[in-house]
Amino acid sequence: MNTAYSLSRKQGWRRFTDTPARVRPERLSAAAVARLAPAERARHNEARHNWHANFGTIATPQLKEVREELELIVASNRQDSDRVRGAAVIDGFPGLGKTTTANLFARDFDRAARLLDGETTAEGDERIPVFRVGLTSNTTLRTLNRMICEFYGHPGAAHGTAAQLATFALDCVLKCDTRVGIIDDVHFISQNSRDGLAVSNHLKWLANELPVTFIYAGVGLTERRFFDEGLSGESTALAQTARRWTRLEVATFKQDDSWTVLIKAIEKQLVLTKARPGRLVALDGYLFERTGGHIGSLITLVTRGCFKAITTGTEALTWELLQTIRIDEAAERSRQRRAAECRRRGKKKEGNQ
Repeated sequence: MNTAYSLSRKQGWRRFTDTPARVRPERLSAAAVARLAPAERARHNEARHNWHANFGTIATPQLKEVREELELIVASNRQDSDRVRGAAVIDGFPGLGKTTTANLFARDFDRAARLLDGETTAEGDERIPVFRVGLTSNTTLRTLNRMICEFYGHPGAAHGTAAQLATFALDCVLKCDTRVGIIDDVHFISQNSRDGLAVSNHLKWLANELPVTFIYAGVGLTERRFFDEGLSGESTALAQTARRWTRLEVATFKQDDSWTVLIKAIEKQLVLTKARPGRLVALDGYLFERTGGHIGSLITLVTRGCFKAITTGTEALTWELLQTIRIDEAAERSRQRRAAECRRRGKKKEGNQ
């Protein structure tokens, strides 16, 4: 069965919004797994692999806070079409769940809008409450318009000038009664290049012309001076972006109770025969050391660890097993720096005694 789909196409987005939640596989004892016929055991393990890779999003405090802000911004944007709606931008370091937060909010908004207003508009067109596109490092004004048209499957998406594609995009939004637009990876826009500045200005044009609430997501936008639009000095006061966008920051975890609560929530999702309550929580300090509080790195470590635990017969996330798992390079490098800092502190403490 082909499970691949793209959220940058309406068919993929609809599949994302309408697919029911996964059913958690039954947690069997080691003896019960051993009694399964080879084919049954293979299917059981395959179901567990899929579950551990897709067991859903943990409602972290950061996610809840950003979601509440998004609900407020979108729900209060009831201005008539001749007025500009405020936008939301989810900002933060990589691997903290910015894209996931935007997608999950938009999924629920999409479901609620179609439930309330129906699957078709008053004119009989397909109702598409949300469109979503992801930018690339070479996005131009024309490619941005084309990506919006491609989401809707507009027949003219492959042709036309930037202006024509912008008109097609506007028509799609109006006909399909779209009310939220997700634009991901806006950090790829360079305010200091001609194409980047054109795209940035075009985003403001889209906000003026399209009766939707835009939700942007990007990495380190404040540090990139994205809200200043490349301006400096007194000119920054002229930047429209900073006046129109509400910045919502997704922060890293600290090694406190919220981190422990997250580990407990993840532990409850594990379908391993030798998993025991509290075993993963006992490693919360180690897990923080490995990931630096980045939930993306943590989920990668857990997912790969679960796969190896099943395939090797370990059937538990132990310190020894997790030590054999490599994750993203940023996490590995920061772990080395933290370890080196701890060693320096230890030597300094010994020298003062």
